[in-house]
Amino acid sequence: MKKLITLAAAFGLTAAVADEGMWQPHQLPDIAKQLKQAGLKLDPDNLTDLTGFPMGAIVSLGGCTASFVSDKGLVVTNHHCAYGSIQYNSTEDNNLLEKGFLAKSLNKELPAAPGSRVYVTENITNVTPQITNGIDEKMSGNERYAHIDSQSKKLVAECESDKAYRCSVVNFHGGLEYYLFKQLTIRDVRLVHAPAKSIGKYGGDIDNWMWPRHTGDYAFYRAYVGKDGKPADFSEENVPFEPEHHLKVNASGVDKGDYIMVLGYPGSTNRYRTSSEVIHTFTKSYPLSKELMGSLINDIKSNSKEGSDARIKYESMLAGLANYEKNRGSMMESYHKGTTEQRKIKLNQELRQWVNAKSSRQAKYGEAIDQLDALIKQNQQTAKRDTLLGYMGYASQMMSTASRLHRLAVEKQKDDMDRERGYQERDMNRFTQGMKRINRRFDAKVEQAMLFNMLDRYAKLPESQRIKDIDRFFGIDDGYKPAELKSKIADLYQNTKLNEEDVRLAWMEKPLEAFENSDDPFIQYAVKTFDARQKLEKQSKNEAGEFNAVRPKYMEAIIAFNKSKNLPVYADANSTLRITYGNVKGYSPKDGIRAVPFTTLQGITEKDTGVWPFNSPQKQLDLINKKVYGDYAKESLNSVPVNFLGTLDITGGNSGSPTLNDKAELVGLVFDGVYESIIGDWDYDPSLNRSIHVDSRYMLWVMEHVDGADNLIKEMDIVR
Repeated sequence: MKKLITLAAAFGLTAAVADEGMWQPHQLPDIAKQLKQAGLKLDPDNLTDLTGFPMGAIVSLGGCTASFVSDKGLVVTNHHCAYGSIQYNSTEDNNLLEKGFLAKSLNKELPAAPGSRVYVTENITNVTPQITNGIDEKMSGNERYAHIDSQSKKLVAECESDKAYRCSVVNFHGGLEYYLFKQLTIRDVRLVHAPAKSIGKYGGDIDNWMWPRHTGDYAFYRAYVGKDGKPADFSEENVPFEPEHHLKVNASGVDKGDYIMVLGYPGSTNRYRTSSEVIHTFTKSYPLSKELMGSLINDIKSNSKEGSDARIKYESMLAGLANYEKNRGSMMESYHKGTTEQRKIKLNQELRQWVNAKSSRQAKYGEAIDQLDALIKQNQQTAKRDTLLGYMGYASQMMSTASRLHRLAVEKQKDDMDRERGYQERDMNRFTQGMKRINRRFDAKVEQAMLFNMLDRYAKLPESQRIKDIDRFFGIDDGYKPAELKSKIADLYQNTKLNEEDVRLAWMEKPLEAFENSDDPFIQYAVKTFDARQKLEKQSKNEAGEFNAVRPKYMEAIIAFNKSKNLPVYADANSTLRITYGNVKGYSPKDGIRAVPFTTLQGITEKDTGVWPFNSPQKQLDLINKKVYGDYAKESLNSVPVNFLGTLDITGGNSGSPTLNDKAELVGLVFDGVYESIIGDWDYDPSLNRSIHVDSRYMLWVMEHVDGADNLIKEMDIVR
């Protein structure tokens, strides 16, 4: 990969203390000493080569991470990352979530959920000058947003001249830097193997974010391409993709203290936010979102019988909601028990003192910090309404689908480069797949309950915060009557045809006039509220442009300030490729308690009740009781290790990332963090930050002895 002048080098920055940091590939030579001290045996420079080993084996699923583990496109990731595809292929009569799935041959593999992708990052280029060139400090927020958007689209269009690739421009440090990512995009993805939910999700929501853990959180996909070796849509004629590199799977695993690293695509962290942003998030935003998620879980469960087709359709949504509801609860608990708020306030005070100590720093950073604080305060005024509107679209696929279809007709009137992102020709394949997958994730009764829930909350906002066109459409502009709203919602679902796949696909080709003349109630909603929603979008873009004018200056000040204190500097996670490293290590979550770094098969039997979520398959229990360990026992434990702890700095999006040893062999998959480390998205604590990994030995043991996946074990390169 082309050598880049890094921000860290430009400021003469030092490497991280402890194991903190989600490092970009080009930064690794800068922390080579720390990597070697931790135990890495590879040359850190090799990890900067995106098309070499092992980086060439690491892929994104667009929300989770995965890796190639054979030369025939076999991909391993977490069970919860493949959950949507398992659910999509499940029915009440053939519930793959409950019983698991194994394809013993290629022709038995199942298409993953529509829109599933495997992204292979092949190149990362610093394009900061191309994006920022031409920006005038006198630009309005909308003008600045439009300039950055236009420059990004040009770079993306040039990058995607080869249609096999998907490209994106991503900002780092709030817009201080921009990088162009080029990813080979494999569109034919198939489900190969997933253990039963009672293994892959063992412990369920009770054990989520907890230790000790006994979860077999793994599953396998396969990437397919056309016979010419290039990405293609699903076809029976397609053949397995042959990656240049794949990981070997180490069947001996790791031991306490061993070096481990995770290569993956962490979603987002917020470690450089101001104290006012942190306080608002933990006292306003997170309590609201936790409450909303909990109420939606209740709506789904109250309106669908467990095991019914309706419930199966929402299993993936339920899993996500439960995960994030617990996440928010843990974050708030840690925040209120700990010293995050006080330390963030102190940090902001120290930053201002440092800036004001020199007139040159005051001139360079002072005004931007003041402007940032003002923008944050302004943005927080409508935060509750904006959150409710977002959840409204999330809760009602019919509403969001109508809005997207109408917006597509609007955007099609423009030249392709002038269209909004998501509505360009490059997006149409993904758009179509989105329209196709709705039916396996939609039930009218469930959705009506969720939509009423969100609208009921929205209707109780002060009138000044509500949107008149939305109020008028739902009949709450002249006094709110819950019974009338319920009746209105029922009529919408009774009279729409958007719940039919062929109807949705047909709307993709219709002109704008057809929408304006339609009598479909959700299409009417999209048309009648379009101008109001566009106004909100314009305001949002203006705010984004205004933030872009000051956030980079703030981050520049933070980086220089951290340099003066010899603190680490790495960009917040933003779903781009990162490396984090550390060691296998337990921790002490509270006084008098010491958590060891491994759990074993015996822990499964100790937890087992025969009732979900502790209902291990009887075959597995019998094997454990008979101590049938095969080749996967760890002598010091006298059992097969199930999960282990590491000191790695991870977050959502890292799920499914391969955990590698000092030789870059796969020794596990990271799938979670401990309860005490969830606040790490905002505030890193090396004594409590622990990642949870499924041990490669347990994965192989289940595959061989429980599920009979010998064909996959034979296909992989196993280091014994």
